[in-house]
Amino acid sequence: MGVFDEGCMGMYNAIIPDELLNSVGVYKERLSQSALYAEMRRASNDEARQIRSWLDSKGMQFHTGSDPAQDLTDDQILEQCRMYIAALRMADEFGCDTIGIQYQQGLKDICPASDLAEGLLNNVDRPPVVDVTGQRILFQNLALPHFNEADECAGLDALITNRVWRQLGFAPETTLHDVRYGEYLPVDGNQEFVWVFEISGSVPPNHFANGYADAVSERQPPMYFPLGGGTIKGVSKPGEIVWSRVFVENGKLNCDIGRARSVALPPAETERRWSVTTPQWPIMNAILCGISRDQFMARHRSNHIQVVYAPDSASAGLALATKAAMMAELGIEVNLCGKCGL
Repeated sequence: MGVFDEGCMGMYNAIIPDELLNSVGVYKERLSQSALYAEMRRASNDEARQIRSWLDSKGMQFHTGSDPAQDLTDDQILEQCRMYIAALRMADEFGCDTIGIQYQQGLKDICPASDLAEGLLNNVDRPPVVDVTGQRILFQNLALPHFNEADECAGLDALITNRVWRQLGFAPETTLHDVRYGEYLPVDGNQEFVWVFEISGSVPPNHFANGYADAVSERQPPMYFPLGGGTIKGVSKPGEIVWSRVFVENGKLNCDIGRARSVALPPAETERRWSVTTPQWPIMNAILCGISRDQFMARHRSNHIQVVYAPDSASAGLALATKAAMMAELGIEVNLCGKCGL
C-alpha cells in the first residue's frame, strides 16, 4: 500500500496502524507528494498528450475555458495526465498494489487536482502507460486501486474487493464516496430514502452506463483548488451494489458490509441534488437494503463509503459473502448490515 503523505488531510480515521495492516499481509510504503511532483516533471509533453488523445477518442468531454483562475484549461488537463503517468510509474517502482494520493492538501499549491488521475487508476480500461524505458506497459489490463484522500481504510477495502471481484469474474472497478445526505423520494412506486453519494472528483468511468462517453470533466472549485484541474463527473448507472467500510475499533480491524441499489432518478432531480452539494463531482443515488437513515447515521464510522457493482442480485449476495469470508479469514471482524441476501 503506497500512501502519499500519510495524514496530510488530518483524518485520524484514515490511518491504519502498521501492526494491524501487517497482520492481514499488507505493508505500507510511505511516499512523498514532492516525489510524485518530481516524477510528473519527468513525464514528457508527448506522453501527456497521448493520454489526453486517448480520452478524447473514448468520447470523454472536457469543459474548458481560457481563464485558468476560473476555468479548466488544456494545460491543467495535461498536468493531470502527467500525474496519472507519474502515479503508475511510482506504484511500479515501489511495488504497490494500491495507492492513495491526498485529494487536496499539499498538492493544491503546486499543481492541478489529482482527481482525473484517481478515477482513471480505478478503471480497468484506461490509457496505457509504459515504464521509463518504454519497454513495458504498467499494470496492463488491470485497475490500480486508488484510495481517495489517502484513506487507508478505503485502500485496504479496495484492494480486497479488487482481488475478490477479479476471482469471481466480475468487473472490479471500485471507489469510495462521501455520504452527503438523503431524502425520501418515490422510486418504482414506493417512498424510499435515497442517499446522495459523491466522491470528491472522480469515479471509474465503468460506473457510468456508457463509460467514458458519459464522463464529463469540469474544473474543481477555485476556492479549494487555485491551480484548477478537472474531475470525472457523471451519474452512476442503476444496479446492484455491495457497500462497505473498514475501520479501526478497540484495537482491531473491522468491516461493516451490506447491499444497496444505485437507482435512476429523473434528470431534473439529479440536477437539483447536484445544485445543493457539489455540481462538479460525480453522483450516485443509492438505496441501502434494510437499513434506515437513523440506523446508518447511528452506526457508520466515517463520511466515506466504499462501493462496487455486481452483475445482478444473486451475484451481489455471492460477492458479499465471498468478500466477508475473505476478510474474516484475514482476521478482520466483519459486521453484516441490513438485508444481505445470504
